[in-house]
Amino acid sequence: MSKSLPYSMKDVHYDNAKFRQRSLIKVITQNILTSNVKRECIKCSTGRFLVLLLIFGVAYLILTHTSHIPSSSDGIGKNVGTEEGKNFFTDGSGRFKRFWRKPPRLPPRLSPDEIVARNKLIHNSDKIVSGPDWKARQQRVKEAFLHAWSGYRNYAMGYDELMPLSHRGIDGLGGLGATVVDALDTAMIMGVDEVVNEAGSWIEKHLPGRIDGKGQVNLFETTIRVLGGLLSAYHLSGGENGGNASTKGGPKPVVYLDNAKNLADRLLIAFTSSPSAIPFSDVVLRDHSAHPAPDGLSSTAEVSSVQLEFNYLSSLIGDPKYSLESMKVLEHMKTLPKVKGLVPIYINPHTGEFSGENIRLGSRGDSYYEYLIKVWLQNQGSNLTYLHDMYKESMKGVKELLVRKSVPNGLVFVGELPYGPQGDFSPKMDHLVCFLPGTLALGATKGILKEKAMRENLLNFEDLENLKLAEDLAKTCYEMYSVTSTGLAPEIAYFNVEGQREGGPGGGNKNSKFVDDIIIKPADRHNLLRPETVESLFVLFRITEDPKYRDWGWEIFEAFEKYTKVDSGGYTSLDDVTVLPPHRRDKMETFFLGETLKYLYLLFGDRNVLPLNEYVFNTEAHPLPIRATAGRK
Repeated sequence: MSKSLPYSMKDVHYDNAKFRQRSLIKVITQNILTSNVKRECIKCSTGRFLVLLLIFGVAYLILTHTSHIPSSSDGIGKNVGTEEGKNFFTDGSGRFKRFWRKPPRLPPRLSPDEIVARNKLIHNSDKIVSGPDWKARQQRVKEAFLHAWSGYRNYAMGYDELMPLSHRGIDGLGGLGATVVDALDTAMIMGVDEVVNEAGSWIEKHLPGRIDGKGQVNLFETTIRVLGGLLSAYHLSGGENGGNASTKGGPKPVVYLDNAKNLADRLLIAFTSSPSAIPFSDVVLRDHSAHPAPDGLSSTAEVSSVQLEFNYLSSLIGDPKYSLESMKVLEHMKTLPKVKGLVPIYINPHTGEFSGENIRLGSRGDSYYEYLIKVWLQNQGSNLTYLHDMYKESMKGVKELLVRKSVPNGLVFVGELPYGPQGDFSPKMDHLVCFLPGTLALGATKGILKEKAMRENLLNFEDLENLKLAEDLAKTCYEMYSVTSTGLAPEIAYFNVEGQREGGPGGGNKNSKFVDDIIIKPADRHNLLRPETVESLFVLFRITEDPKYRDWGWEIFEAFEKYTKVDSGGYTSLDDVTVLPPHRRDKMETFFLGETLKYLYLLFGDRNVLPLNEYVFNTEAHPLPIRATAGRK
């Protein structure tokens, strides 16, 4: 600085200070050091130390001070002073911000009544955007059931099945009024009192005479449809303090039980008249006699899929003979040679040995595997662990020998070994095989929610692997529907596999990604209103809570409504699902009311109705209580 300036260096420092941003720390220290405290304290070393300690303490508090801004309901508030919110006084680089900041605006405090009103509004808005109204869709299924029943009641009451186009009934299952009994527990579950009254009254007045006077019936079909339907109706109408149904009509529950016992006593002849543990396939009701099929063989699936019903009847009336006779079949099968747990589809009741080498999970083989796990579930805590072992071994065999992936898009499917393990693999899959995803899921979690099973460490690696296979197969079963022009699955599909491409047309839906994976041959294009896919969708939704299974089920239901509904009443099978409009077959199978619509109704409804850890569904979808829970309610 030049000495000629008219003012001193002290003046320069003063002038500069007026235009220089003042440091907060310097302001504080200057004020302290220029105060009386300075004059008194700096006289001793202790005073100097205390002054310095005070200065550094204030600086530390300023630099490290944090404040928490309360979070608002939208989650925007942050912790000030954290990495997320930065320091209240400094920016990201450590430089001081302006000290005096305007405090953030907080949301207004709400009264308790206002909070309740706001929460209701939020809840209702969530419901609006959360997806479809499944109660309304469940009601649509109920209306479909009423439409199907109206056609049957008007044109075929008392017959086994309705021909909805011809407006007449036919007896294709022995003449026991199979549709009446098959549909009864569906009506109970849906709470359709008028149908319960009509069906129950018919059973009370007419079924005893039919059982006493009719001729030949098939052991398997009669057991799963009529005996199973009567036993389920007994439980749901209040027998043994059951009653998941919401109906008030129909006869007393004992009517159903008495008819079930009368029928079972006659069906038991198929077991007691056979020279082996394997029952004959057919029974003549009025003669109390039984005989084998014309070729002398019984279906493996049929003889091994009557145990749920006979076991439950024995537990109800306290007579073990029904259970003992039926369980001899599975006990005997345990001793027979198998191919990695897999069995041929025929068995000889005269010798008790399997016949042929044809291995498949479609017709004549399917429910053998289903009942291994279901009979074990029905009787948990008993000495039937061998059934669970047989089931696990068979599923390992399925994965090793029958599961393949299609080309070009990798759909997982289950094929066949028509000539045994040494023969060629066939990439053929019946729609009947679509029971398997539900069975795999049920076997993995024993009917409880997957999330709960995972949380409680109840699933091992094999269970998780089976659950994954179940979901993959369910996807394939769904694509068997979506690949066709009608959105309905064929009876049988073939799959292109690496090195083995099947000839033939696809399903007709050119927009499907899997149009080149799935082949549908002319003889296999019919649809019988089958339930297996929606059965698995129901079980998988109950176990995984994945909403896609409901969505897929709704698509299938809409296709049934569009192409199989008959205006005058009832629904009809189709001849060809690959063309529009499809040709109609003039037949409504009993299982459309007993299974297909029941599973769709349950799929769209409350998961606490007929929970899978308390009920086991027979292969005709009749729910029977698991023994440990029978009579609980």
